[in-house]
Amino acid sequence: MIIDSFEIPELAADERIFDSHAHYDDDSFDADRDALFADLEGFGVCGIINNGSSFELCKKGLKLAEKYNFLYQAVGIHPEFAADVSDAEFAELESMLDNKKVVAVGEIGLDYHYDDGPSKEVQHEVFIRQIELAQKHNLPIIVHDRDAHADVLEILKKYGPKGVVHCYSGSVEMMKEILKIGMYIGMTGVVTFKNARKAVECMEEIPLDRLLIETDCPYLAPVPFRAKRCNSSMITFTAEKIAEIKGISRAEVLAATRENTNWLFNLNR
Repeated sequence: MIIDSFEIPELAADERIFDSHAHYDDDSFDADRDALFADLEGFGVCGIINNGSSFELCKKGLKLAEKYNFLYQAVGIHPEFAADVSDAEFAELESMLDNKKVVAVGEIGLDYHYDDGPSKEVQHEVFIRQIELAQKHNLPIIVHDRDAHADVLEILKKYGPKGVVHCYSGSVEMMKEILKIGMYIGMTGVVTFKNARKAVECMEEIPLDRLLIETDCPYLAPVPFRAKRCNSSMITFTAEKIAEIKGISRAEVLAATRENTNWLFNLNR
């Protein structure tokens, strides 16, 4: 696969990618999703967890997961949409958890980045409600944390869920507290960016058995594709950077993160 003159390297036969966080329900994939998925399997992508954000996108994502064998779904309400979800939609969201392709409650959490977003009180209520929903059904959560580190950590410590803090952007100290809870850390292509000091510091410190690798596609494409539409094959570049930081091979990074993803989400890919 060649994108803007940069070639995605083919993986060895024993190297396989499990993208633990993607958004293939995004409109940017509507024109070529089927063709892209056909290519991804050829580039070693063996599994993808698609993440819901709004109620409608959860339904769209679940339909995709039912269509593609290698695609799984997390259903949840992103903090951006926390003020929009009704009790009836929550009830339907819970009913989705009975679907075998649903493996987590996500993407849920707190986002204080935008002044015009839902109030902190509403975000907290919806976040906690979904943590309790996940625990009721013995499912992991996938946590969004943007400019809300202290409050996210406080809630996670209080409820002690299993899951992952995706696209981790906090400090090494906060990461260690999350690991104490028993949760995982998700890393995106951000670790390849020139200004990614905190991400690199966290990669130096995190045990390999607590790391997940992800795209958050169509966002956060790694260098050399930064600002382009991201897809799961690009994880190869993220894995190479993590391998460089930790002094191990790309194959070891992909194998460990695939095993961790399978374990956390109770899969076998």
